[in-house]
Amino acid sequence: MSKKLPGSNRDRPFLTKAANQLDGRFRLAANRLEAAQGRWLLAMLVLTALSACHWRAPAGAYDAFNRADCLPALKMQDQSGRELTLASLKGKPVLVDFIYTSCPGPCLTLTQKMARVAAQMAPALGRRFTMVSITIDPEHDGPHQLAQYARQQGALQQGWLFLTASPKTVDQLLADFQLRRVRQADGSVAHLAGVFILGPDGRERREYDGEVVTVSTMVGDMRRILGARS
Repeated sequence: MSKKLPGSNRDRPFLTKAANQLDGRFRLAANRLEAAQGRWLLAMLVLTALSACHWRAPAGAYDAFNRADCLPALKMQDQSGRELTLASLKGKPVLVDFIYTSCPGPCLTLTQKMARVAAQMAPALGRRFTMVSITIDPEHDGPHQLAQYARQQGALQQGWLFLTASPKTVDQLLADFQLRRVRQADGSVAHLAGVFILGPDGRERREYDGEVVTVSTMVGDMRRILGARS
């Protein structure tokens, strides 16, 4: 099962950050009101506050928080059994998610979102950016299982890799993303359904709650990042 684990993954400042930004606008307005005079200024501050109340960021999408290199020189295998290092993917943006093939539901939904991203970005996929789905159940997901999963999910696009490695390597990679996995008594693996856009240097540009974010938001962000590089 893919779910959020209180206290097991790093505290992400998304809601706190947004609340503080909004609260900061009101505090700044109050300070300016004390120092200024005139009804026109009061009217402008009220309009600004109202605009802030109605502003909404895209659901499930957040600015990068983690500054670590998330494409280290770790050896992995793709769905065809080919060995590669994550560092070899540097040079292009990379869209990364974490799944496992026996996941009872949430991973399938996430993979379908990724498949729609791949379809909408088909001309650029593989040529200008890479997609990577990494198993968080390497004890059971080898290249064969990942290849079968990719076929079943219609995820055979060029430029989309499904990766596995030793459990130690996967845990090390999750730590780089400031995530972790927990094996449940029923054999399922609890983890944060995170999706990440990494820049060509392997560092986060955007991060998402995979259960909430829309395909259009991810596609729009990737297009902006690719546009900035062209």
